[in-house]
Amino acid sequence: MANIKSAKKRVLVNQTKAANNKARNTALKTAIKKANAAIEANADDKEAVVKEAVKKIDQAAKHNLIHKNCAARKKSNLATKLNKA
Repeated sequence: MANIKSAKKRVLVNQTKAANNKARNTALKTAIKKANAAIEANADDKEAVVKEAVKKIDQAAKHNLIHKNCAARKKSNLATKLNKA
C-alpha cells in the first residue's frame, strides 16, 4: 500500500474507475449479444434492441472504453445484420 496521501487517493480512485469501466463493458457486451440474438431469432422488437445496443456502443465510445472506429464498426455490423434479416 502507498504511503503518500495522494498515492492512496489514486489507488481508491483507480479502483472506482475500474469498477465503473467493468460495469459499462459488461453492459455493452450484453447489449450486443441481446441484439445479435434478437436478429437471429427474428424477434418482433429487434429494432428496439438494436437501437439500445447502438446507444450502449456510443456511450462506451464516449467514455473511451472503445475506440470511435471500433464503435462505428460494431454499429455498422449490427445495422447490416438487421437489414439482412
